[in-house]
Amino acid sequence: MSRLRHMTVPDGTSIAYRDQSPPPSDPPRTILLLHGLAGHLGEWDALTPGLLAAGFRVVSYDARGHGASTRRPHTVSRAAHVEDARTLIEELELTRVTVVGQSMGGNTAMLLASAHPELVSSLILLEAGPGGPNPAVPTQIAAWLDSWPTPFRSFGEAESFLGHEAWARGLEQGPDGWCPRFDRNTMVATIAEVAARAYWEEWSRLTCPTLVVRGGKGMLPAGEAEEMLRRRPRGTRLTVIPDAGHDVHLDCPRRLLAAMEEFGLDHA
Repeated sequence: MSRLRHMTVPDGTSIAYRDQSPPPSDPPRTILLLHGLAGHLGEWDALTPGLLAAGFRVVSYDARGHGASTRRPHTVSRAAHVEDARTLIEELELTRVTVVGQSMGGNTAMLLASAHPELVSSLILLEAGPGGPNPAVPTQIAAWLDSWPTPFRSFGEAESFLGHEAWARGLEQGPDGWCPRFDRNTMVATIAEVAARAYWEEWSRLTCPTLVVRGGKGMLPAGEAEEMLRRRPRGTRLTVIPDAGHDVHLDCPRRLLAAMEEFGLDHA
């Protein structure tokens, strides 16, 4: 696995990222992976070997306020998140980029593709869509984070509570146990703008081929996914992975990779 690197974006925020290359190809296709709220770039570890084997350069990063990136950035606006992704693409001189985003990362990916179509050759949204105003979400997220019995006394306890080994790996070990690598209030502020309105206008401006992946046990409403397909019937494909929840990339990475291959990663 490649070492963790850091990039400083124009507003001074440090973004931690990982850039992994496949065996030599001419030229390598590139996938940029964006995790969800309270997540980290290590969530993509189960998916990455298959992508590398398929000949992709795989770039992932910790969103601002997450993981090894700046914990309390000056702003956590949607525009700032999009700018982080754009800056990384340009900093690494990436071309023919497929952008994959899960949940909040999917919102960032969609906004990036809408605002900068020249940078994104195809888009894959995991349990993410245009959404709609839902003012209860920040309170719900705050209650969820407050329910974490931190510090966890062991890695195993954290894994059992959080439900995935990858989520436990997102914690840091301190003298008293395992704790989040993020600030609770920053997470609540991060989701507030996502929940404040719908993003159908940005969805309608997409020009690249788009795959929407919904977990059969996930949180993306079936009606919203079907409306996405109805509004962009020629540019959108919808896939449902029945056994997956909201963390479809963790629940069913092999099925997800197969869905991505069927979609045609040669869009990249």
